[in-house]
Amino acid sequence: MKQLPPIISTASHGGPAAPAAPLAARDGADAPDVEEGADLAEPSELRAFVVGVGQHGLRLDRALAELVPELSRSYLQQLIEAGVVELQGRVVTKVSATVRAGASGRIELRPTPQSQAFKPEAMPIDVVFEDEHLRVINKPAGLVVHPAPGHWSGTLLNGLLALDPKAVLLPRAGIVHRLDRDTSGLMVVARTRATMDALVALIAARDVTRQYVAMAHKPWDGPRARQVDAPIGRDPRNRLRMAVVDLERHPGKLARTRIERLDDCDEGCVVRCTLETGRTHQIRVHMASIGHPLVADTLYGGHAAAGLTRQALHAFRLAFVHPVTQEALEFRAPLPTDLAHGLREWGLDYNRD
Repeated sequence: MKQLPPIISTASHGGPAAPAAPLAARDGADAPDVEEGADLAEPSELRAFVVGVGQHGLRLDRALAELVPELSRSYLQQLIEAGVVELQGRVVTKVSATVRAGASGRIELRPTPQSQAFKPEAMPIDVVFEDEHLRVINKPAGLVVHPAPGHWSGTLLNGLLALDPKAVLLPRAGIVHRLDRDTSGLMVVARTRATMDALVALIAARDVTRQYVAMAHKPWDGPRARQVDAPIGRDPRNRLRMAVVDLERHPGKLARTRIERLDDCDEGCVVRCTLETGRTHQIRVHMASIGHPLVADTLYGGHAAAGLTRQALHAFRLAFVHPVTQEALEFRAPLPTDLAHGLREWGLDYNRD
């Protein structure tokens, strides 16, 4: 099996890595496909890595997705298959290869729009709570959480990297859950790897309470409280949307939302939604599925009303037990100006328990 040449640079030594000629140019290896928008003239970089305890037993592609978070898993799979990843001194081309804690390796990276996006950008961040382990922030509507096509800069991740330089050591800068761009409200962000792993476990165990206020079209119909238990997957008719799906016919995941009517009027209603799972667009899809699309949520059947031009959804309450101090924490974020104005326009009151 062919061997990679000596390491030219590593991220672990600090500072920017020195450029290295692409492996394909050095030893005749087939070059991997390049993500759309990548500059082929850019030099590549050899980056060393060490598999941590948190990656022990994972597939190689999954482990690298955590160790090199600025690149997508699909792109990392291409790099593995192209023969530019080394583990314990041997080139590995099987993405499903199992890794062990303490194993060392290196990977050739080529700059892509994604990798260039993981840069600090100073921005105002409303920090509700912080200690050495985690932060709770109040995200405004319009702020994208992760870099993605069309949003390679100006994201919350960029802001977190500027707020805390140590965030660069964490996958996704410590972000453990996300809000849609036009959803406002509370998010918890880890500041250490141990806290990040613990928060992910809490969310998976449904031990983090996440509640939202939503303003929807049509007066409420039916019982005051309703449990929506409906699987969610890609809409088979429109891949840009999510939808309630039949799991016997289409891929998807179980999804549960508790919805409680707080007030209503002729134009619509205001409800409190409690997530019991955390699927993409879950509240938006479930509300539309029961005939109450969110105000201004044009993707799922809503339209602008009451002065609102973005989906009327706000994460107002977040509660969990601190994974390190074991203190019971609860946070509430006041309604943003646009949503508060919209409720007044329709004469609705959300302050009801």
